[in-house]
Amino acid sequence: MHKDETVHHYQFASDNYAGICPEALEAMAAANTGFACSYGDDPWTARACTLLRDFFETDCEVFFVFNGTAANSLALASLCNSYHSIVCHETSHVETDECGAVEFFSNGTKVLLVPGDNGKVDLDAVEHTVRRRTDIHYPKPKALSIAQATEVGTLYSVDELKEVGARAKHLSLKLHVDGARFANAVAALGVPPKELTWKAGVDVLCFGGTKNGMAVGEAVIFFNRELATEFDYRCKQAGQLASKMRFLAAPWIGMLESGAWLTRAAHANDCAARLEAGLRQVNGVRIMFPRQANSVFAEIPPPILAGLRDRGWHFYTFIGSGGARFMCSWETSESDVDALLTAVREVAATVGP
Repeated sequence: MHKDETVHHYQFASDNYAGICPEALEAMAAANTGFACSYGDDPWTARACTLLRDFFETDCEVFFVFNGTAANSLALASLCNSYHSIVCHETSHVETDECGAVEFFSNGTKVLLVPGDNGKVDLDAVEHTVRRRTDIHYPKPKALSIAQATEVGTLYSVDELKEVGARAKHLSLKLHVDGARFANAVAALGVPPKELTWKAGVDVLCFGGTKNGMAVGEAVIFFNRELATEFDYRCKQAGQLASKMRFLAAPWIGMLESGAWLTRAAHANDCAARLEAGLRQVNGVRIMFPRQANSVFAEIPPPILAGLRDRGWHFYTFIGSGGARFMCSWETSESDVDALLTAVREVAATVGP
């Protein structure tokens, strides 16, 4: 295995590396039938919205955008005015990996960071952040943003989410969920999607499609419909209103009607579980966070990491709280996982303790 070989089977950097899963691709191809009205006034978009309302078992407002950064930043901007603030975890994607998009699209809403174990917000720290200042000189906290799964691959249980929702309501905060890997969370927790969203007090969810096997596209789901007022205008102004919307919407039909949204996510989770179990058997390797979805964070000696990269393996070491992140996707196979584990063991044996 060398650097000049194809990246196809040698990557665990991101689930964005994966291709389009068959169910999404076939649905997109099926929508490619002649002419259709633009900007969402088409039967595929209407069908996808209906399916998502059925999926969450509630009459929610649904919008489709191109990517997760737009979904998060526009959703949060809809919850706040420019003089407000958003409370989130210090490792949150909206803080560390979206290039200030939240602040940009909200015209300056400030992001306030709180700590918390395993990537989850410490609710007492949230309350302290909200209550420590009430004067006009402080950006008034208006929203709480959490991620499911978190940036370090952990999950909020139903009970934990209910606690978050109750505290947010107590503090008069709107609750936003970054659900780039929401399907992985549902697959892992084994509960209906409604239990992880509106029943727990979530106001808006950014439901990830791209990392679940689609080519492109996220769904912004407003359970608090009043907050969706004129959100279509935000999408248009931000360049997120697709002219050929049917091609953003159709993959959701394929994924939801076939059940692939769940089976593909469960497969990715299973691959990560297999990888975690194998890494635990390697001397010098320490698993950093509970493996609950489709990622494994591991503290690995630098010589082993260098040896893996020399062999062509792709993974990140700058996400979360250090260490190496290995991400599995719908396209990851058990043989891919086993090949990586073999490489880790071989390199570890070469470099020694």
